[in-house]
Amino acid sequence: MDKIRTFTVVPALPAELQPLRELAYNLWWTWNPDAFGLFRRLDLELWEAVYHNPVRFLSQIDQKRLEQAAQDRGFLSHQQEVMASLASYLTGPSWFSQQYGELANHVIAYFSAEFGLHESLPVYSGGLGVLAGDILKSCSDLGVPAVAVGLLYRQGYFVQFLTGDGWQLEDYLDQDFHQMPLLPAHKQDGSLLRFPLRVKDQDVLVQVWRCQVGRVPLYLLDTDVPENNRTGRAITQRLYGGDQGMRIQQEIVLGIGGMTALSELGICPSVCHMNDGHPAFAALERIRRVMTSKNLAFGHAREAVVASNVFTTHTPVPAGIDTFAPDLVDSYLGAYAKQLGLTRQAFLGLGRTRPGDGNEPFCMAILGLRLSGVANGVSQMHGQVARDMWAGVWPGAPASEVPIRSITNGVHVRSWLSTDMAELFDRYLGPDWSSNPVDKAVWQRVSEVPDAELWRAHERRRQRLVAVVRQRLRQQLRRAGAPPAEIKAADEVLDGEALTIGFARRFAPYKRANLILRDKDKLARILTNPKAPVQIIFAGKAHPQDNRGKDLIKDVIAFARQLDMRRHVVFLEDYDMNIARYLVQGVDVWLNTPKPLHEASGTSGMKVPPNGGINMSVLDGWWHEGWDGENGWAIGDGRIYEDEDYQNHVEAESVYDLMEKELVPLFYERGADDIPRRWVGRMKASMQSISPLFNTNRMVVEYAEQLYAPAARRWKRLEADDFAAGKGLAEWKQKMAEHWGQVKVLSVQAADADELAVGSKLEVQARIHLGPIRPEDVLVEVFYGLLDRDGKLVHGQSQEMACEGPCSAEGTHRYAGGIPCASSGQHGYAIRVLPKHQDLTHRYDSGLICWG
Repeated sequence: MDKIRTFTVVPALPAELQPLRELAYNLWWTWNPDAFGLFRRLDLELWEAVYHNPVRFLSQIDQKRLEQAAQDRGFLSHQQEVMASLASYLTGPSWFSQQYGELANHVIAYFSAEFGLHESLPVYSGGLGVLAGDILKSCSDLGVPAVAVGLLYRQGYFVQFLTGDGWQLEDYLDQDFHQMPLLPAHKQDGSLLRFPLRVKDQDVLVQVWRCQVGRVPLYLLDTDVPENNRTGRAITQRLYGGDQGMRIQQEIVLGIGGMTALSELGICPSVCHMNDGHPAFAALERIRRVMTSKNLAFGHAREAVVASNVFTTHTPVPAGIDTFAPDLVDSYLGAYAKQLGLTRQAFLGLGRTRPGDGNEPFCMAILGLRLSGVANGVSQMHGQVARDMWAGVWPGAPASEVPIRSITNGVHVRSWLSTDMAELFDRYLGPDWSSNPVDKAVWQRVSEVPDAELWRAHERRRQRLVAVVRQRLRQQLRRAGAPPAEIKAADEVLDGEALTIGFARRFAPYKRANLILRDKDKLARILTNPKAPVQIIFAGKAHPQDNRGKDLIKDVIAFARQLDMRRHVVFLEDYDMNIARYLVQGVDVWLNTPKPLHEASGTSGMKVPPNGGINMSVLDGWWHEGWDGENGWAIGDGRIYEDEDYQNHVEAESVYDLMEKELVPLFYERGADDIPRRWVGRMKASMQSISPLFNTNRMVVEYAEQLYAPAARRWKRLEADDFAAGKGLAEWKQKMAEHWGQVKVLSVQAADADELAVGSKLEVQARIHLGPIRPEDVLVEVFYGLLDRDGKLVHGQSQEMACEGPCSAEGTHRYAGGIPCASSGQHGYAIRVLPKHQDLTHRYDSGLICWG
C-alpha cells in the first residue's frame, strides 16, 4: 500500500466532560493540583500507568467510567471550578500588561533546543530544557507576550538501562505525537502549518505542532514526516544525537526553520531570545527576512535586528558548546551566506573570536553573542566566568566590562512543590501566596508554620519517596534479569525515617558524582551508624558518547551493591522529571559537588527549599550567592587549587566532616515529641531566604525589565519609518570604522604628585586626535583602579572626560577630567576613546576602541 489515508481517533467524551479535552491540551494543568486532580479522580491507577499523560489517559479510560463521571455532580462541580480558574487565568489582567502596557502587542520569541515541561512531553534531556520549561510557565503567569520555538524529537532523549555490572545502555523509543498534549499547528487561513526548508542540497518538509503552556504557545518543528527521505526524517529523530553534520542540520531547522514557522503564522517578533547557542541561526534568518521584506543591505537590517536580540550563555564547559569546522559550515550554509550578501570570510567571521583567522572553527555561542544586543550569564559567578571566557569577542574591553550581564536562574515553584507543602502554605501563607512567589514578606510567614506540621508534611514526602524508590527498583531489577531474591530485597532498601541525601543530575565528569565516594570506608561508617543511619539516592544519565560519565555511574552502582550498602545507597534508572519531583520533594539534603567554576547555575538545588529540603553544595553557580551560612551547608571554603586531586581531597573531606559534625547530629537531635527543632529551623531559614529569590517569576521579571522591554523599544525605534534609524546607525558605524584608524591619544598630563590623600582628586588632561570624527561622536574616559601585584588594573572604573575645545593642530581636541581618590593603595589609570551614539546597545557595540 503506497498511499494510506489517515484519520485521528479522539476520546468519545460525553458532552458534560468535553472540558476535559480542552484541559488536557493546556499544560496549565501541570502546575495546578486541582486540575490534574480531575484526571486522578477518574482513575488513579490508569493515571499512573499512562505516566500522567492526559491525552493518552482519555483515550484509554473505560467508557463506562466516563459515563459515570458525567452523572457525578461532585465531579462536574470540581470540573466547573477548574475550568473557571483556567478561564480567569487566561483572560485576567497580568503583571506585564500593568507594567508594560505600551508593549502589549509586541511578541518575544524564545528559542531553545529543548523544553522540559512535563514527563508527558519528553523532548528534554536535563537542566537547560527544564529551565526553558519553567521560564515559559512564569511567562504565562506574568502575562509576558511570549511564543516559544523548539524541535519535536521522535525518539526524544534516550531511555537509560543498566547492565548487571552497572554500565549504562541506551534505547530509543518512538513517540506517538497524537498521544501527547500536542496539536498540529495551523496557519491563519486554517490550513496545516507545513513548509519546505532548504537543508544543504535538499528541501526538507517541516511540520509544526503546537503545545499550549498556559498563555504561551510553544511551536515544535518536526521533519519526521512521510514526504521526507530517510535523511530528512532523521533530523528531528533524537535530541543531541548523531554527529556534527546532524547537529548543524538540527540547528538550521531550529533557527532558520523556527523563524520561518513564525512568519508562516503571521508572527513578527520584536524580540528574539536565544537560549544558548543552538538556535543562533535564528538571528541570521531574522536579518535575512528584514533584508528581503524591506530591500535592505545586510548591514542596515543587522542593526535593528541585533539591537533587539537577547542571548543567554549557559555552560562554561567546552564540550557543551557547539563548534563546526569551516568546511562543514560551507557545505550546509554556503548558499545561505550568499543570500545574506556575505562573503565566505565575513559569514564565518560571525562565529569566530578572531574573524580573520581561517583556522578557527565556527562557534554557535559566538554567533549568538555577535548577533545580540544584550547577553547574560545564569548566575553572578557564571557571569564573571562568561566575561572571562568570551572576552576575545570584544578585544580591548576590560574583562569587568565585557557586555555579558548576570541574571541568576530560578525554578517555577508551583511545578515542583508537593501537594503537602502547597496545602500547608495555603493555610499559613495565605491562599494567594503562589501568585506572588517573589514577595519576601510572604515567605517570612513560614516562621508561623508550627514546627510539628512542617516536619510531618516533609516526613510524608520522604516516606512517599522511599515507597516510589522501592517500586522503581523492583522494576529496574526485573528488567535486568535479577534473581527473585534480589528483587524481593528491594522492599527493604532505604528507611522512611532516615536522613536522606539526594544526588540527581547529568553524570558529566565535571559534576563529580563520585566525590562523596572518594573514601568509601569512611562514607560506609557514616551511612551504617545504627543509631543515626544515613542513605543516599543517586539518579542521572551520562551522554551516550561520554564513557567517563558512564564510568561514574558504574562506580556508584558498584558501591551501592556492596552487601552492607544495599539498604543505604540506591541508583535509580532513567532519571526524568517525574523522578525529579519525588526526589526534590522528599530528600532532606540535596548534594551538589561540581568542579569549581564549572557549574553555570545548577537549578536542581533551587527546587528543594520550598519542599523543606536543605542544600549542601560547593560554592559554585547559584549557591555562591544563595548560601548565607544558616540556610544550608557549603562544601569547602570556595578556594580553587591548582592541583585537581588535592581539590577533590579537600572537598571530599569537607563533605564527610559536614555529615559527621553537622548534618547527622542536627537531624537526630530530637525532643520528647521526636521533632528535630533545630533542623526544622534550618529548613525554615532555607525556605525564607531561597524561595522568594531563586524562582523563575523573579527571573522573568528581571528579563522583562533588563532585556525584553529595552530590546522591544530599541526595535520599535530602529525599524520605524522603514528602518530609518537602523540605516542611519549602520552608516554611522561604517564611517566611524573608516576613520577610526586616525584616532590617537597624543598626550596625557596629570598633577605632579607621588602621593594623594584619600578624598582628594587627581586632575587629568589629554590631547586626542580624532581626525574627521566629531567630538560628539566619541566618548573619552579615564579608566582607573587599584593595581594588583602584576601591575594590572582590578575592578576598574571609568569617568567621562569633557571636551574643552580644539587644539591648534587640525582634528585634535583637549579633554579634561578627574579621578576621585576614594581608597588608599597603589592606583593606575589609562585614557580610552570609544564611539558614542544613542542607538548603540552598549559601549563596545561597534567593536572600536582606542587606548592611550
